[in-house]
Amino acid sequence: MWIYLIIAVIIIVILLSLVFLYNGLVGARNKVKNAWSQIDVQLKRRADLIPNLVETVKGYASHEKGVFENVTKARAGLLNAETVKDNQKANNQLTEALKTLFAVAENYPDLKASTNFQDLQKQLSETEDKIAYSRQFYNDTVLMYNNKCQMFPSNIIASLFHFNESEFFEVGESERSVPKVKF
Repeated sequence: MWIYLIIAVIIIVILLSLVFLYNGLVGARNKVKNAWSQIDVQLKRRADLIPNLVETVKGYASHEKGVFENVTKARAGLLNAETVKDNQKANNQLTEALKTLFAVAENYPDLKASTNFQDLQKQLSETEDKIAYSRQFYNDTVLMYNNKCQMFPSNIIASLFHFNESEFFEVGESERSVPKVKF
């Protein structure tokens, strides 16, 4: 009689452990999805600010057509990106296009003095800070999730139920290089 009770308790403990491991993986995967959606929200906000910024600059620098086209293409690429890698690539292209746009703005003192331009630039800067924070949070969340997918014993449950590791949001090559400052 005691042997059946002990076996039943062992089976219950094993089943409860499996349930907790499975639920932990589901929770971690959902946190990764939530963190990604936070990045997506900030990138959308940034993309929404860009047309206003471009229109403001166009008013002062209408002959800089190529710059505006590049910003528009990069923005469209970001809005159409579906995977983390696509998003990274599009985000890096948009960052480069915006650098060029701001370089053009440097040549127009009236534009730099415009309160509309200054406000848009401030909003974009604040959004960039939020994007950076969201990326950091996303990568921290991916790290915790990937650890659960790789560490024993949850890796057994992860492989049984097809929990795949998530990709980190990585910085583009242009953002890794150290800028040169000249005086």
